[in-house]
Amino acid sequence: MTQYMYRFGGGVADGGDAAKGNKNLLGGKGANLAEMASIGLPVPPGFTLSTELCARYYEEGESYPPSVNDEVAAGIAHIEKVTGKNFGDANKVGNGPLLVSVRSGARVSMPGMMDTVLNLGLNDETVEALAATSGDARFAWDSYRRFIQMYCDVVLGLDHGLFEEALEIAKEDSGYFNDTDMQVDDWKKLVSIFKKIVEEEWGKPFPQDVNEQLWGAITAVFGSWECERARVYRRLNDISASWGTAVNVQAMVFGNMGDTSATGVAFTRDPSSGEHAYYGEYLINAQGEDVVAGIRTPQYLTKVAREAAGAKPLSMEEAMPEIYAELAKVFDLLEAHYRDMQDIEFTVERGKLWMLQTRSGKRTAKAALRIAIDMVGEKLITEDEAILRIDPMALDQLLHPTLDPKAKRIVLTKGLPASPGAASGYIAFDADSAERRKEMGESIILVRTETSPEDIHGMHAAKGILTARGGMTSHAAVVARGMGRPCVSGAGALLIDAKAGTLRIGDKIYHDGDMITIDGTTGEVMEGEVPTIQPELVGDFGILMEWADKGRRMAVRTNAETPHDAQTARDFGAQGIGLCRTEHMFFEASRITAVRQMILANDEAGRRAALDKLLPEQRSDFTEIFRVMTGLPVTIRLLDPPLHEFLPHAENEFADVASAAGVGIDVLKQRANELHEFNPMLGHRGCRLGVTFPEIYEMQARAIFEAALDVAAEKGAAPIPEVMIPLVGTKGELTMMKALVNQIAEKVFEERGNRIEYLVGTMIELPRAALMADEIAEEGAFFSFGTNDLTQTTLGVSRDDAARFLTHYVDKGIYARDPFVSLDIEGVGQLIEIAVNKGRATRPDIKLGICGEHGGDPASIAFCEQVGLDYVSASPYRVPIARLAAAQAALRKG
Repeated sequence: MTQYMYRFGGGVADGGDAAKGNKNLLGGKGANLAEMASIGLPVPPGFTLSTELCARYYEEGESYPPSVNDEVAAGIAHIEKVTGKNFGDANKVGNGPLLVSVRSGARVSMPGMMDTVLNLGLNDETVEALAATSGDARFAWDSYRRFIQMYCDVVLGLDHGLFEEALEIAKEDSGYFNDTDMQVDDWKKLVSIFKKIVEEEWGKPFPQDVNEQLWGAITAVFGSWECERARVYRRLNDISASWGTAVNVQAMVFGNMGDTSATGVAFTRDPSSGEHAYYGEYLINAQGEDVVAGIRTPQYLTKVAREAAGAKPLSMEEAMPEIYAELAKVFDLLEAHYRDMQDIEFTVERGKLWMLQTRSGKRTAKAALRIAIDMVGEKLITEDEAILRIDPMALDQLLHPTLDPKAKRIVLTKGLPASPGAASGYIAFDADSAERRKEMGESIILVRTETSPEDIHGMHAAKGILTARGGMTSHAAVVARGMGRPCVSGAGALLIDAKAGTLRIGDKIYHDGDMITIDGTTGEVMEGEVPTIQPELVGDFGILMEWADKGRRMAVRTNAETPHDAQTARDFGAQGIGLCRTEHMFFEASRITAVRQMILANDEAGRRAALDKLLPEQRSDFTEIFRVMTGLPVTIRLLDPPLHEFLPHAENEFADVASAAGVGIDVLKQRANELHEFNPMLGHRGCRLGVTFPEIYEMQARAIFEAALDVAAEKGAAPIPEVMIPLVGTKGELTMMKALVNQIAEKVFEERGNRIEYLVGTMIELPRAALMADEIAEEGAFFSFGTNDLTQTTLGVSRDDAARFLTHYVDKGIYARDPFVSLDIEGVGQLIEIAVNKGRATRPDIKLGICGEHGGDPASIAFCEQVGLDYVSASPYRVPIARLAAAQAALRKG
């Protein structure tokens, strides 16, 4: 019989070492709780229901196998034995009733999952027992109201705002400002109000049976795995729906039992900068979620942090020095044990420290680099481990602009610098609006009093996040850092009226749609848009890239057709150009008329007259790119897209072409109609143009070789042109086009009295080309896989139109990921593998690369390493991502 329940604490860990460290089985929280307990840390006892049970729950139509009832009962009995307390015990003498927390725990941290339920096990009888046995009736009734409020929100799905409103009214009626001002009779009265709200909204009394409460919470955890916000997070972070979540049930310890109790969240290193210093916040006389929920402003963990911020409330180091010293030892022990920076939750109950959670802490890309490199220096990890620690996509955070320090700034207020970086955008007060307006092309700053997991889609859509409440470990801060979004939290001067669509800061009012700027590094909030500058990629970034370059096998090139993009890519470490799309050069205003004249010409003479105008322009293009890439390979794709893309549409455009060509407008319009195609992306494009109008490719080939020879003479070192024939489907097409290129090359070499090395190859972007790769390789010196078109032609899906329905396919599990973002390995990947094997069988030294957008996707790069491609080519800003991903792929392959 399958085991679903695993105990921890009290000297036991079911399943031994394999279970306690198994995050796939126990989830991250459960595995780490068991492991902390096994190394002797003070962990409240509990049990974990495995991710396998989550999968079984859905397989069984959202029901449980019969054995689970007995397993849960055994788990509760384990906690009762260790704590000496009984679940549901209403006895007013003795140890008091057992209360538990219920938390979700997937194998990776998921902000979209269910919130924690605390104090489960309280009812009208056990609350009296808790009051009597703890000697603190106020604490007991405060705990009861918290439990009702959490349970109704998380498990019963009632509107959280109804309870918050009742609490605010109660405080206002009594003249209180803080929750801590409420007295025992106030809490009793509020509990009665809460219970009435439950009956009105739920239609039934609040559940008094503690086992009903427990099973309700367990089922809510499993149910949350398929809630909308969890699905959004999984889709954004490439998390499989099959993983499931675990459930952690753990004995409660209380941080709200007076001034000798506290609760806190801490990191063993600074998650924003990576500095090797303890970083965190705590609250005296507070419980569980108070620190991260932003209900009260937390205090600093260390004296240094408090003094740097100019804060008055004592740090934990000052207020609780003995507990802080014990906590610091735990930090060092956990970091050494896990060999990574840890994110830790703890509670102090009447002077005793309890550890509630540890996990690898989320961190900014900047911090991730510093931590990895520092840990290599500290001999905690190796260089290879450091390379594997960094998410390649996280480097994206380092490759974008920050605020120009010389720019004028109108600083409106300052909050906490919760996630570094800067962004300007239009104010949006809710997540749905942020997502909708982002799709319309707007840059958005999401402005909220505080964020919650329901805001996940809006946070992803936003350029930055600004909140009025919350600390450095609030939901907004943690999620923003994980997403790489700048965030300013705890900006208390903000008065937000989301319904009215207004933001008041002092005497200024801003409206939905007004432009603001936030700096997540300083915490500043500014009026309007502030100019930015590019980051300097030196220091830790440079060190990591050096290590990555030692570890990778594949070369990394770039897709570029302008000198600026080529230089940017080379600065980022590109080893050449894998795709220069010449058609992008043809759209420039200075040459579009000549291009249209060429297309609309009725004969070869007319086309050549227009091409003669384009030749010096095209030669200049290649000269500038070759200068940047001197000594490196440059793959130039000859004209590829359908001619209709260049055709004139407006009357003035036809007039310009008519004047240049010396023909009437009516003649041109008739010719344009003749060129109309029903399906132009599968029509007269690519090498089909070269076959029918060879003079086009002749001009481009001449421009390539003349430019290469010019730069060779100028620089003393020749570029390495790789002439790519697009859209080849047969050997005959490549044979004909290769002969044309070779003929032009020989003419230019003879005219100039000099020669350079060059290659002629093709782009594999049609299924037939992949299947006939052995024949095509007889003519082609290289294959470059154009996976954008290869995906379109294999799947029969238009990339431009797919956005309308592909998200539904991903949501429904038909595709694990958008196949235009991450390579369809089963289908398109199989064609690539066929082409690789057949191409090498014919030509063992054939050069193989990928130049579609997938060349910058880490998962696709891993596949390229697996099949043995020689290089990947990515957009300039993705070159560092590709370098790191290629190194990781090589290390994992071994």
